[in-house]
Amino acid sequence: MLGSKASRQKPCHHCKSRPASAPPDTSTIHYEKFWLYRHCSSVQQRDRQAQKAGQLFSGLLAMNVVFLGSAFISSVIFNHVAITLADVWILLAILKVFCLCWITYYLLGTSRQPHAVLYRDSHAGPIWIRGSVLLFGTFSILLNAFQIGYSSILIHCKSRVEIVFPSIEILFVCTQAFFLWHHSKDCIQVQHNITRCGLMLTIATNLLLWLLAVTNDTIHLEFESQLREVEQRFSGNETTSCTCPNTTICKVFQKGYILLYPFNTEYCLVCCSVLYVMWKNVGRRISHHHVSHVKPKFKLQGVVFGPLLGATAVIIGICVFMMYQIQATGAAPNFQVFVMYYSYYIVLLPLMSVGAVIGTIIHALEKRELDTVKNPTRSLDVVLLMGAALGQIGMSYFSIVAIVATDPRDLLNSLILSYSVLLIFQNITQNVFIIDGLHRQPIVAATEARHTGHPGQHAAASELPGEEENTTSTKQEHMQMSPGTEEETKEEQNHEASDQRRVSMLELGEEIRKASLSYIHSYSHLSWKRRALKEISFFLVLCNIILWVMPTFGAHPVFENGLEKAFYGYSTWFAIVNFGLPLSVFYRMHSVGGLLEVYVTA
Repeated sequence: MLGSKASRQKPCHHCKSRPASAPPDTSTIHYEKFWLYRHCSSVQQRDRQAQKAGQLFSGLLAMNVVFLGSAFISSVIFNHVAITLADVWILLAILKVFCLCWITYYLLGTSRQPHAVLYRDSHAGPIWIRGSVLLFGTFSILLNAFQIGYSSILIHCKSRVEIVFPSIEILFVCTQAFFLWHHSKDCIQVQHNITRCGLMLTIATNLLLWLLAVTNDTIHLEFESQLREVEQRFSGNETTSCTCPNTTICKVFQKGYILLYPFNTEYCLVCCSVLYVMWKNVGRRISHHHVSHVKPKFKLQGVVFGPLLGATAVIIGICVFMMYQIQATGAAPNFQVFVMYYSYYIVLLPLMSVGAVIGTIIHALEKRELDTVKNPTRSLDVVLLMGAALGQIGMSYFSIVAIVATDPRDLLNSLILSYSVLLIFQNITQNVFIIDGLHRQPIVAATEARHTGHPGQHAAASELPGEEENTTSTKQEHMQMSPGTEEETKEEQNHEASDQRRVSMLELGEEIRKASLSYIHSYSHLSWKRRALKEISFFLVLCNIILWVMPTFGAHPVFENGLEKAFYGYSTWFAIVNFGLPLSVFYRMHSVGGLLEVYVTA
């Protein structure tokens, strides 16, 4: 189908310029050309050298843009007089305009050229990744809308750049989300260098947006912590010249901006990962035997204990989080709230570690072969899992050293020590389980089709029509025995209405019974290995979701308990948290995607 579709397209200038002696089936393959490698001995060698040169130059472009933006953002932090935040916003606005121009050119020009997209990577841009782009993009749009409203109310003391910058951000988020939703699987075969440079420029812009969001978030946390210390020491009130008036709309904009702020950082990182896979797929040619014709789909059937245990962990986690937010955000954080928070982690992390270890052992016992096909998406997932885990592992080791060197016998210190050790072990075991599962061949759905004709299910289904016939025949006999008097006719109508209600209830019960039999049937026909893998994967998905929610929306005991801050000093520990906390939040969210992949392929 793909070949017939390509043959109906008009030949491009590359195909017209080929000699007549060339094979006809190679007219759709456009080898890359680069000015440094025009005189190579063979076409394939020139193609490989041009691909490496294009990746090198586009990577250098992104590196220079990131270094320039990082210098601006660092200047705002350390010398906010010479370079202000408005200067950084202007630089990022210029980069966004360039990215919007390239994305528009790609959508209207590059992707519509003949033979531009001959192949699509089935592993790139799965539905939950693209769904995350849409979800976090929607929240980012609302965030910028709240920022525009908040700045409009305080226009007398704020710069107009604070209104223009979010407006450009909304346009950038909408265009980028549309682009990634429709073209994340493209293996573009034309205009390789322009496409690589455009993708790398967009990646660099998203990285700078993430860096700016992280620094703004940490500056906000630093201000709150210092203000709390000032209130404890001097009991003074801090007043500013630009405060939100006592109006409902201003409070809504302010609270909405604080609530939606974490989603903007996650959106930038998810977009970077998808864009990087697209960059790796530029010029990639996929063989037909590497294309998977059977795509496993997400089905909830076959799991029972995983959702139950995971839902229990989520409910308890939400209660702990709410109690922590209520008590820990006061002027004097309560000691018991830290004990409750760390105790929840100490109970949950061993369960997650044991599940990951059992899943890894089951992977070793399985006879599924390893998937050795080149897959940029899987390679990126492995790198992101290992890299993002370094943030949480690094903070844990710093906490271990600080607690062992001070007083590890104290109750809170011993809880933090146990929490740090268990967190390191859980991250390592979960990474091994996910990476091992991603490298396994998915089980073909045809193996499940062998069991569709199970006699028990057909027998249970054959009993249902007989029961419906019995109820219908009972109704007909009752109608034939009805007398002809008026009073008895009314009574008969009442009996008939009650019979109809009884029949409808029976039908509803039979539908529920059918669904239950179907669920039990699908559950019983899974092997114990596949069943255990699905249960463990789903349990870990829900656990990682609640462990993502708690630090994302403000639960930061590593900075608020004061133990590590007193040992390392305020500035040093704040820099450590600034590095590790955003990575740990991203690790939990990215682990959900990897675990869903393991669940589907199990």
